[in-house]
Order: sequence, then structure tokens, then C-alpha cells
Amino acid sequence: MGLTDKPNGLQQSLDQKSLLHRMIKQIRRSLDLQEILTTTVSEVRLFLGADRVKVYRFDADGSGEVIAESIYEQRLPSLLGLRFPVHDIPEAAREMFLLAGQRSIVDVANEKIGLSSLYSKETGKRLKTNIYYRQVDPCHIQYLKAMGVQSSLVVPILHCDPHEQSAKPKLWGLLVSHQSEPREILKREVNVLQQVADQVAIAIAQSNLLTTVRAKQEREATINRVTTLLHKLPTIQLQGALEEVIAAFAGVGGRLYVEQTGELYTWGDQPILPYKLDNSIIEQHPLWKSWMTECQQGNIWTTSDLYKEPHLRVLAIAFRSTQIRGIMVIPLHYREEFIGVLTIFRSEFETEILWAGRCEQNQRQLLPQLSFDVWQEQKKGQSPEWKPEDILLAQALYEHFSMAIQQQQMYRQVQAMNANLELRVQEQTAELEKSLLFTKVLKQVTEHIRRTLDLQTTLQSIVREVRPLLNSDRVLIFELKSKSVIVEEINGNWQSVLGVNPPPECFPEDYTRSYFQGRVRAINNIATASLSDCHREFLQSLQVQANLIVPINIGLELWGLIIAHECEAPRNWQDAEINLLQQLGVQAAIAIQQAQLYEQTCNAEIEARNQAAQLEYALHQLQETQTRLIQTEKMSGLGQLVAGVAHEINNPINFIYGNLCHASDYTEQLLKILHLYQVHYPHPHSEISTAIEAIDFEFLVEDLPKIMASMQVGSDRIRSIVLSLRNFSRLDEAENKRVDVHEGIDNTLLILQHRLKGNAEFPRIEVIKDYGNIPRVECYAGQMNQVFMNIFSNAIDALDMGIREQAWHERSRMGAERKREFSPQLPAPGPSASFQCPIPTIHIFTKVSTDNSQLLIRISDNGPGMTEEVKKRIFDPFYTTKPVGKGTGLGLAISYQIIVEKHGGIMKCISEPGKGTEFWIEIPIKPPEKIVH
Repeated sequence: MGLTDKPNGLQQSLDQKSLLHRMIKQIRRSLDLQEILTTTVSEVRLFLGADRVKVYRFDADGSGEVIAESIYEQRLPSLLGLRFPVHDIPEAAREMFLLAGQRSIVDVANEKIGLSSLYSKETGKRLKTNIYYRQVDPCHIQYLKAMGVQSSLVVPILHCDPHEQSAKPKLWGLLVSHQSEPREILKREVNVLQQVADQVAIAIAQSNLLTTVRAKQEREATINRVTTLLHKLPTIQLQGALEEVIAAFAGVGGRLYVEQTGELYTWGDQPILPYKLDNSIIEQHPLWKSWMTECQQGNIWTTSDLYKEPHLRVLAIAFRSTQIRGIMVIPLHYREEFIGVLTIFRSEFETEILWAGRCEQNQRQLLPQLSFDVWQEQKKGQSPEWKPEDILLAQALYEHFSMAIQQQQMYRQVQAMNANLELRVQEQTAELEKSLLFTKVLKQVTEHIRRTLDLQTTLQSIVREVRPLLNSDRVLIFELKSKSVIVEEINGNWQSVLGVNPPPECFPEDYTRSYFQGRVRAINNIATASLSDCHREFLQSLQVQANLIVPINIGLELWGLIIAHECEAPRNWQDAEINLLQQLGVQAAIAIQQAQLYEQTCNAEIEARNQAAQLEYALHQLQETQTRLIQTEKMSGLGQLVAGVAHEINNPINFIYGNLCHASDYTEQLLKILHLYQVHYPHPHSEISTAIEAIDFEFLVEDLPKIMASMQVGSDRIRSIVLSLRNFSRLDEAENKRVDVHEGIDNTLLILQHRLKGNAEFPRIEVIKDYGNIPRVECYAGQMNQVFMNIFSNAIDALDMGIREQAWHERSRMGAERKREFSPQLPAPGPSASFQCPIPTIHIFTKVSTDNSQLLIRISDNGPGMTEEVKKRIFDPFYTTKPVGKGTGLGLAISYQIIVEKHGGIMKCISEPGKGTEFWIEIPIKPPEKIVH
């Protein structure tokens, strides 16, 4: 077997000392065991030049786990974190590791094992480093070959608990070196590894000592925190102390049950009993109580799996819906008296173990393990074990909780005694305050009666004030006349009795006479009072268990009752409460009398106002009727006049129009004959020549046909005007028929043509017709023409007014400029805010609505517009902005009535100063069957 490195003796000695120095320094510098082990395997691998150095730790069940490892350039696979079955290291080998401190060197190539005991097995004395080689078990060789190892060195790590006197060492683990190639192990190297193992044992002892000290400190800190919470008077923090204890035990929940008061403090996950008992608290279950009586004082009971405990077999079902599996139960006693129980819960968890090869308990495990592939084992439903330090902490907390609960109970007893004394003082004070409060409420009710005369408000104020004063569930006022409850005040979710009528047979006339005579009835308990069955059933239907009744008498009659109801339980009515309700009954009577007088006065005033409103309405209707009659008569006379004039003009114009064609023919024939005379008699008589020159015959011949043509045009014009007058008056047609609205608009414009032409003072008004494709509309044609006439006339007047106003402002501006020429110091005139109208225009727009049910007519002008105040009144009768004699104020009022009332349409005005005016008219194309006139 060859050597991989051959340093000289001096160099090896220096390396050995350097290694031990670094190890000791690391142990002193760090108390973290894992950090020390990691450094150890790294330093040892460098010292030996090994391919892998690991620390193997034994568990309590005999299996082992690699907890530290150092590998050189991945020559061997990593085993860190893997566990090895208990059978991988035989029982005899473990025994020799422990008793003799035996080191083993395996040469796989030569199938030899070198054994070197550190102590004598018989005497226990330390031996020199001697290595004895022998043939190794073939199974061991196959095991190492499966791991890829050709040479190995194993040194045991022993640990002795310093807290136990005369304690024997325990096999804690192994320090192992592996080579992937054959290598000779020297004695000095074995000695060095042994010294390293001894240092590791020291580090383990220090780490365990540190862990013990820290656990003790944490336990004492927990006890101090819990003690502070438990003994913090006067408010002992049992809930906070419970949460601290649960956190200290790493629990997921817990409970603290106090036997005397039945109080239960909980935190975290809790068991739930799936069935109904007298009380659903698990500590009150008979099985639990029986168990607690058997527990001795100071006994702490724990289990890691509650489902394996026979006496919890019935109660375990309460934990099925939770993850709870481990329980610690601390019964609490004070002087051998059971006062409560503290319970801590731990949750189940799952564990995952990485094995070096699959671990099965079968015959194949007796053969060498040939595969070290990682196998993951999962364990479910595990619970951490309760350790001895947990029991120590529980015992310490037992005394503190027992003492704290006892102190709390004593403190509450003292507090109860003090509370009784305070209660007596408070009762006497409350009686005085109640008397003062009664007086105050009476004063408030009296002032409220004087301040308001509204009966409903006053009665509601009485019940609202008296209910909290009596601390009753319901206070109401019953009116005898209506035989119902008219006001009420309720405290809580009790049913309302507002408007309830009691059965007449339950309250005979004797009751009324008794209450009128001043009877006050206080019933402390409906169930035991001397009442008729009907009366008792009625009160029970209202949820009443006690009531107090006081009459309200006005003059010589009983007006009603003030009633206080107690619905929660029977009640003994006090004399002060009865006196208060009686006085309120007197005040209520005064308020009712005042309210009745005030109501009579208000009714008289309302009646007078109604009469005045009726007269005003009648006057308004009369004015509207008068306006309609005047306008109807006016339009009727105007229509007859227009029709008569049109008829009288029509006869002569028909005569003229009918003879003009003949006169034109005759004139043309005469001119032809004269022309023939001129051709055949070119030299007329001198007298004829003189006459021809005198009459300017040539011009006459030329102008006479033109005259006849002009007469033809004039007669046509007169005929169209007559036709327009007849169409406008519509006297020869049915009152309501389908007509062409465009024709009516055109006829109206033709009549007003003389005002649209303009003159020297007023420019021509341009009319823009934006007609839509509309059907014939069923309407009152004459009245619609009247609407168009009124709107067009007002538009022409507005445009005329705007032109005149513009001219006036222009003249004023020019006058001011001329004055400034002579007086430059005068300020320049500001810009005119008046209306500007370069071309007076009237725009007419018609269209049909999208649903073909309405005709829309919009007539707008670019006149000066109207203010908001004027626009609001333009449809009022007799309202006009025109000078006296220029308008009656009836045109737009009549037009509004024609559109809205006669045709069932809409008429609106849209106007702003300086932006012109637009009238919006909508009428149905086919009016309703019946239109209200």
C-alpha cells in the first residue's frame, strides 16, 4: 500500500501542532458546534490530504447522520445530511468504539483492517498507539467499495455529561477519513486525529453546556414575564400570561380554565365538541372532571399523541378538526383545592429523512448495502416530545398560576364587598338625583308646552322625556276618541303598538269612569294581577309584563291615558315614579287644551285662505275667459272682414282678369289693321298725320302691349292676395282638418309682405325658409295662421326696434365725436354694447320628430333679444314691451293657448340679450281623440 504524501518528521510535527493550534483556537473563539465541526473536517482533510472527511453523529435509536463534511474536488460523492441505518455499524463495533476507544483503518485493496485501541478493555487504562492488522469482513469491503472508498480511517468521538457525577462516556459520533485510492495511514496521523477528536469532544461539552445555560435563562425569563403579568394588581393579566406560556412551549394553542367562576381563557387552535351538552366547554365534560379529580397536586401530565391515550378516547373527537396532537395538562391547586387547569397544545408535523439508500426491515438488509442513492422517507402525524426541561418549566409555572388565580379570587371578593358598600351609597344618591331629575323633566315639559302649540310634537316630547326617566321599555299615549295609540317611545327591539286598537269587550265603561275619577293603576306583574282573561291576553300580545296607567282629563271628560310598559320582566313601581307620571298627565292635559285652541284658529285661517285662493282662481279664470272672448270676437270679426273684402275684391278682379285676355286680343287686332292701313295707304290725310304726331303713334303702338301685360300681372297679383286672404281666414273650410302648414306660413308671409319689403328708414327683412319633408297636419288651420301672424309680427317689430336703437346709438356716437372736436378734454365714448343687426333676418325651420308623431316648427330672428325677466312674462295676458298703442299684450298669450291647450303641443321661447329670439313649437301630427278647450 503506497503513500500519497511523505513529509519528513519535522514538517509533520509542525503540521500536527499547527492543526491542533487552529482547532483549539476555533473552539475558544466560537461556541457554535456546527461551525467548529465544519472547520474540523476542512482542517483534517487538508492535513491528511484525504478525499473526504466527515463527522458522523449517532442518534438515540442507533442510526446515524453525516452532519459535517469536506470533499476534495468531488472525488467522492457528498453524504452530508444523509442518514444511515442502525445496522450499517454492527453492535460489536459500536461497543469497541465506546469501551476501548478503538480506531480502525481499512485497506480495501488488501482487504485488511487495522485496529488500534486507545484504552484497555479490561483495566480501562490508556494504551500506546499500536495498530494490529487482520482480515476484514467481506461485507465491510463490499460496503466501502459501494461508496467508492479504497482507504478509510475512523476515530470515535466520546462525550461525557459534566452535570452527571461519575457518568460514563457515551459514543457521540465518529470522525471518518476516506480515500478514493489506496493510502497508508501512519501512527502519527492516527494520534493527530485522536487529539482532534478529543478537542471535538471538548467543543461538544461546551456547546451542550451553553445550550443548557441558555435554556435555563430562557426558562427563567419566561417565568419572570409570566410572573409580572400574573401578579400585576389590580388587573391580573391571565390572557397575556397564557399567551406567553404557549409561546414558551412552542405550542399552537392553549387554554386556562378557572373552576370557581367558569372563566375560560383561550388562544390559538382549540378543540370543538361536535355535540351539544349543558355546556360546550371541554373542561366541564364529566370525563374531564373525573380525570381532574384523580390528578394529584403538582402532577404534570403530557402526551405526544393524544389519540393513543385511552382516557381521552371520547374527548379525542373534539380534536379531529384541528392539527393538535401533543398535549400538556397542568392541574392547578391551592391548598389541595382544585382551582383550575392550564392546557398547552402542540401541532402535528411531517418529517422528511434523507437515507443513504433505501432502508427496509427485510432480509436484504442482512446483505451488504450496494447502493447509496438518496431515498426520502416521509413521516406524517408527528409531534415533538415533551422534554424534561418542559416539565421543569411547567412545574415552576404551576405555582405561579395557582397563586395568581387564588389572589384574583380574593381580590374579587374584596371588590364585591366594596361594591356593596358603594352600591348602598349610590342607591341613596340615585334617589336624590332621581327626584331632582323628575323636577327637571317636569320643568322641561312645561317649558316645551309654552314654547310650541303643535299637539303631536308636545305629546311626542312627553313620552320621549319620561321613558328614560322611568327606565321603562315602552311609554305611550292612548287617545280615547280614536281608541288607538297616537305616540310612543320604545327602548330596544320591542314591537311597536302605534295605531293599535284594544278589543272593546276587554275595557268596559267602568274603566272609563274610574280613570275619569282620577284612578291610577300600577300593575307590577301581569301574570298575577286581577285582570280579565281578555285584558291579560291583550297585554301579553303586546309583550307587556308590568304597566303603569295615568289618566289625562280635560274638563269634564277623559281625553286619554299615559301608559308605561315593562316588557323584560315584572316590576315594582315606585311612588316617585307614579307621582311623576301623574304630574305629566296634568301637563299633557294643558298642552292638549292649548293645541286644540291653536288647531281651531289654524283651521279657521286655512279656511279663509282657501276661500281667498278660490276667489283668486275664479278671477284668473274670468280674466282668461274674457281674454279668449275678446280675441275670439276680434279674430272672428277680422276673419269675416277679411273674407268679405276678399269676396268683394274677387268679383271685380274676376271681371277684369276675365276680360283682359279679350282686350289684349282686340288691341292686337286693331294694331294689325292700323299696320295694314300704313302699308296700303302710305300717304294719309294731313289731319291724320297731325293726330299721329300729336299722340306719338309709334310710342303708343310700342307701349300699349306692355300696358296690357302689366295689367295682366297686376290682376294675377290681386288674385293671389285675395286667395291668401281667404286661406288665412279659413272661413270656407272645416274647423279641424289636415292642411299644409307650409302653405299657411307662406300665406301669412304674403300678407305681411308690405312690412318685409322695407323702406327708406328700414331695410328689407330676409326670410330664410328651411322646410323639411313634412306630411299634412290635422289642426285648426285658421288658429295656426293666427299664431304665425303673431310670431312674425313680433319678429318684425323686434327687428325694427333693433335697427332704430342701432341708429340712435350711431347718432349719439357721431354727436359725441363732433363734441370732442371742439372739446378735446372730453373722454372718448366707450364701445357700444347695443345690438348690431347688419341684415335683419327671419329663419323658419320645420321637421318631423324621429318617431313621426310630432311636427317641430322653429321661428328665429337676429333681433336684440330679451332679458330673463321679460322672457318669463311674454306669455302672460296684457303684458307687452311695446309703446302705448303699439300692442295689446294678447298675441303671444293667445298663441300659447292655441298651441298648448287647443292642440296639446309645446311652445317655448329661447332668447338672450344681443343673441336674437327663437320660438319653439311642437304639435302632434295627429291630435288626441279629444282635446280639452
